[in-house]
Amino acid sequence: MTVIISASELAGLIAGPRPPVLLDVRYAPGAPPGRPEYDAGHLPGAVFVDLEAELSGPPGAGGRHPLPDVAAFGAVMRRAGVSADTPVVVYDGGQGWAAARAWWMLRWAGHRDVTVLDGGLPGWEGPLTTEIPTPDEGDFSPVPDSLPLLDADGAAALAREGLLLDARAAERYRGDVEPLDRVGGHIPGALSAPTSENVGPDGRFLPAETLAARFKALGATAGSTGPEVGVYCGSGVSAAHQLVALEIAGIPAALYAGSWSEWTADTSRPVATGPDPE
Repeated sequence: MTVIISASELAGLIAGPRPPVLLDVRYAPGAPPGRPEYDAGHLPGAVFVDLEAELSGPPGAGGRHPLPDVAAFGAVMRRAGVSADTPVVVYDGGQGWAAARAWWMLRWAGHRDVTVLDGGLPGWEGPLTTEIPTPDEGDFSPVPDSLPLLDADGAAALAREGLLLDARAAERYRGDVEPLDRVGGHIPGALSAPTSENVGPDGRFLPAETLAARFKALGATAGSTGPEVGVYCGSGVSAAHQLVALEIAGIPAALYAGSWSEWTADTSRPVATGPDPE
């Protein structure tokens, strides 16, 4: 299944007989919402989706970006023009995390034709517009759990019995710094696998064979012979980027959506520090 799309491929689809629904999901951790950037210029026909308000539920014990209410998410997607049989392309400002979150949410909710614009908006060479579209209402009805999802207990078990990857920066995994959550470190048994190693200098995903080699070195392999794989990050956003990379490499994986922010909200859960898994 196609996971990413190039700017030139997207331009061809937009000009074709069945253009995709475009979702603009610009977002940066700790920064103001991306709506002003969207208003200043976006792909023609793209609808803005707010990661914190529409792709996440209220922060709390479930983490900083828990999954949103399924019915509310479905309504957001329908207002954006998403139908069950329409292709969807998601993009952000280039980091790829927010677009990957939208990709994962739609795939988890049962939509089968969703792709991420590789490299995000910086790689787009076509025109931008300030016109706000008014798409026809879509008919998308979420079917949750169409992709595997982990809770805290499932993540802990996978760290022991399978392969749990930590998608955050290595210094946060080690516990050297922790700018966002209660305490630094990682889930005992998890391996460090920063999302920065999924892409090249241009922000585009590395080739499938390169990603496959990267994940093989961590113990993840395509097919049914490898261990079960799960991914977490700080709050379930950058981990989605890791899932895109794993999908490109042909490796199925589950998301621990609550991630470190949920894990550390419970002070009884163990925390490991340093460069080693334990």
